[in-house]
Amino acid sequence: METPDLARMREEYARDGLDETAAGDDPLALFGRWLEEAVAAKVHEPNAMALATATPDGRPSVRIVLLKGLDERGLSFFTGYESRKGLELAANPRAAATMLWHPLQRQVRVEGSVTRLDDAESDAYFSSRPRGSQIGAVASPQSRPIAGREALEQRVVEVEQVFEGHDVVRPPVWGGYRVAVESIEFWQGRVSRLHDRIRFTQVPGGWVRERLAP
Repeated sequence: METPDLARMREEYARDGLDETAAGDDPLALFGRWLEEAVAAKVHEPNAMALATATPDGRPSVRIVLLKGLDERGLSFFTGYESRKGLELAANPRAAATMLWHPLQRQVRVEGSVTRLDDAESDAYFSSRPRGSQIGAVASPQSRPIAGREALEQRVVEVEQVFEGHDVVRPPVWGGYRVAVESIEFWQGRVSRLHDRIRFTQVPGGWVRERLAP
């Protein structure tokens, strides 16, 4: 099997840096600004984030999900409670998330405990989704083996018939989660791999800010 010459693949980073003054004292405000700048730069799916979970014995798994809420309580996303990540979060309610905005040469890393959103928040988001996505959430036994694509499509047809002429009801096995921001790191690419890394750790009454070596 031929593969690209991975050892020789590299890109030089030359963006303006991130110093402590620019980082400020409020990491959630900085996160919000960086997200707005990613949207303004037309980064493809700027709310995509890699979400890592783990089993109680430490076996990790990671996948891309979409960030759907950001406030002082944390980062919100939605999925099936019986999906692999849902089951892992039920057994080990902690997660790590990374958002990469490559055109801006930036990353944000978050670690924290995870809780489910309440039913009202999950219902509100579910009702805002396109009808096709609602049908899919009801039809799909997320993360479980299925007989084939045809079986999934047949299940979609059956769900469409059930809700024909009616609003789709959020299934009880689907909803939102929130990752509390206990630690958050901002990474800005710099020349010669001497990247800027500013980490905030939550402590009683505020945040501790520190610079990490690249």
